[in-house]
Amino acid sequence: MASPDQDLAPVLDKDGVRLTVDDALATVTLSNPAKRNAQSPAMWRALAEAGRLLPGSVRVVVLRGEGQSFSAGLDRQMFTPEGIPGEPTFFELARRDDAELDATIAEYQEGFTWWRRNDIVSVAAVQGHAIGAGFQLALACDLRVVADDVQFAMRETSLGIVPDLTGTHPLVGLVGYARALEICATGRYVHAEEAVTTGLANLAVPVAELDGAARDLAAALLAAPRDAVVETKALLRGATGRDYDAQRTAERAAQARRLRDLADVGE
Repeated sequence: MASPDQDLAPVLDKDGVRLTVDDALATVTLSNPAKRNAQSPAMWRALAEAGRLLPGSVRVVVLRGEGQSFSAGLDRQMFTPEGIPGEPTFFELARRDDAELDATIAEYQEGFTWWRRNDIVSVAAVQGHAIGAGFQLALACDLRVVADDVQFAMRETSLGIVPDLTGTHPLVGLVGYARALEICATGRYVHAEEAVTTGLANLAVPVAELDGAARDLAAALLAAPRDAVVETKALLRGATGRDYDAQRTAERAAQARRLRDLADVGE
């Protein structure tokens, strides 16, 4: 796939992650198509760094993968005794004490956590394989636009491990507990039509139209006033943790803030 950000000087370009910024729109590109954007701890650190480097002007972040696959999941070298040079193997991780192991996994998760910040809306443009960690990275975003060749799969369970890169919470929220369990426990593929039907994806388009569809969605998101989008996103994100009356209260408080801000601007 041609990169929509190829003419922009990158803010970050390392370890298979490229960040470019065009005013209010940022694009994060997984840029190792030769390995189908397989993921490693170095990539996760670069993803976390991309989040820290976002300028305050950015309102929408598009996440995409170069090549035929969005991300084929974990770099399989992590499962070998040799591992990835400079990184702990799974066997070495298993020998760490509980606190150290927990801290290491928490560090890995940081590349997946910032996409749902209330001050931005994140859009994953997903084509081809989105396996395991790739599936979880797509789930880390607020919205997903997929190509008609997309193949989501959560393969961790079949490898004897669990999805631990923040994917379980959004997956259950999108498709429900029973379907989420079935998807994870079987490791089967979820294709474009099912992804849209179940709520995993907002839209499916032909592969050639994927980048354009993501840009069109980003433009529509940027058309609304920023503060209204931020308040609305916060309301919706918090809704599942509140009962009906608490949500009504949150709506009133958010609207009061918006009205006062608009009145201040109008004076």
